[in-house]
Amino acid sequence: MAATSDDRILFQLKTRGPQTAAAVGTRLGMTSTGARQHLARLQADGLVEGQEQRNEQRKEQRQKRGRPTRLWRLTDQGHGRFPDRHSDLTLELIRSTQAVFGKAGLEKLVRHREEDSLDRYRKLVPSRLSLRAKLDALAAARSQEGYMARVIPERDGSFLLVEDHCPICAAAATCQALCRSELAIFQNVLGDGIMVQRIDHLLAGARRCAYRVHRSR
Repeated sequence: MAATSDDRILFQLKTRGPQTAAAVGTRLGMTSTGARQHLARLQADGLVEGQEQRNEQRKEQRQKRGRPTRLWRLTDQGHGRFPDRHSDLTLELIRSTQAVFGKAGLEKLVRHREEDSLDRYRKLVPSRLSLRAKLDALAAARSQEGYMARVIPERDGSFLLVEDHCPICAAAATCQALCRSELAIFQNVLGDGIMVQRIDHLLAGARRCAYRVHRSR
């Protein structure tokens, strides 16, 4: 089924963060008025919210005849429109594992998941590839799992591995060892001489998870 204009707007806000109606319209090939109409409908459905942009320049205010510039962002309900792989059962299993087997048992479960993920990613990300090719392959694998991952090259030669969605966010909030484990997985898959640093973290209040990747000096 083809994505509707509303779906495309939600995707833009998910992957690019807060934007004005004009910016949304430009990226999707529609007028600002058309984008505002879609956003108003999404707001009525509780999927987006608009907030006046702070520190607005007076010149811009005069050009728009007093109309405040609004930044549109997803609400929690809007974020919930994107697929999740966790469920109440997953959270209950995590709590039950710790209750029955203790923290050591939960750590063992996390290590098992880490080893399983490493085996899978190593098959998809051959060691002979360049760093960029490895990251592209890793991002493709992560996107298949629902992380909406992408690679952004930086001017200094480093890369950003960005994940605009976390399909295990609730599980990771309950068991933060899962996040530590994923950082270790990336480091291991990309190989020796590569540094991986988490610079944005959903659980710390960021709108996404992002990792800076570069060769160690």
